[in-house]
Amino acid sequence: MSYRVRYTKAAKEDIVRLYGFLVDQDITAARNALDVIQKGIEFLRDFPFTCRKATPEDPLLREMIISFGARGYVVLFEIEDKKTVTILAVRHQREEDYH
Repeated sequence: MSYRVRYTKAAKEDIVRLYGFLVDQDITAARNALDVIQKGIEFLRDFPFTCRKATPEDPLLREMIISFGARGYVVLFEIEDKKTVTILAVRHQREEDYH
């Protein structure tokens, strides 16, 4: 079964923010990071339940770690139903929490 992946406005803004941060330092790294994030999220189309639970109280709210160099990104998402996964937020692993 393949899930449809959709993004909240906040998640799209997170990706733009993360890209913007890197592009000022290294455009190649920014493009590579964006590619890695997109490929990681594509994984959710087939295997959303393989990612860790974000909280014990809600088994459908999950996090995915996306490696990028020595660090990486964390994607917060919700499995809404049998057909849809919604990306709620994306952050760098060194950030304190989701924005």
